[in-house]
Amino acid sequence: MATPRFALIKDHIVHQIAQGDLAPGDRVPSENQLVSQFQVSRMTARRALHELADAGVLVRTQGLGSFVADRRPISSLVEIRNIAEEIQSRGHHYSCQVLALSADPADPQQAAWLGLDSAATLYQSTIVHSENRRPLQYEQRYINPAFAPEYLEQDFTQLTPNAYLSQVAPLTEADHVVEAVCAPAAIARHLDMDAQAPCLKVSRRTWSQRGVVSFAYLYHPGGRYRLGDHLNF
Repeated sequence: MATPRFALIKDHIVHQIAQGDLAPGDRVPSENQLVSQFQVSRMTARRALHELADAGVLVRTQGLGSFVADRRPISSLVEIRNIAEEIQSRGHHYSCQVLALSADPADPQQAAWLGLDSAATLYQSTIVHSENRRPLQYEQRYINPAFAPEYLEQDFTQLTPNAYLSQVAPLTEADHVVEAVCAPAAIARHLDMDAQAPCLKVSRRTWSQRGVVSFAYLYHPGGRYRLGDHLNF
């Protein structure tokens, strides 16, 4: 049985995207161009574009045409989400690797971040979070022990630091800074990306009612992660 013409058009566009001939944001051929290229009816060309849009491969804009969708994961700018839940909400597999978990003397800057006395002990953890077994976030976190005295006893392969801290010291406020940086060599290696490739870095400090709970650096491969949100005014 011959493959339907609309399916051939879909396969052609998907192949161009997979090969890198069409990148996110690129405009794909219009209905009229597809009619001419594949010698099909306008209805057939329209069906192919509609089905690709329904599948999330394309984004259709009235009066402008169809464009390749940016399918990188997107995280909220205004909501602090558990990275495991974020990944699982996409129907993907979450896993992580705990690289470090320790109690250490705070340096002056770290003490200032957390409201501690100079050289007081803080807890810290370094974890790589993965989506479908591909690294998505390198998390370096510093914690005030007063708010999470049992932090070092947790199994963070089963419960993320964010989820645990939300249980023992419910968050009341946060500030964060987002910046584009070159990935330090060690972090690039853990994120399975080229050294000095662009990273999306989030610096985040969180409070409970009693004070600053933690400060974290979150690194993401720039080509595999986005931040965004919808705001109502």
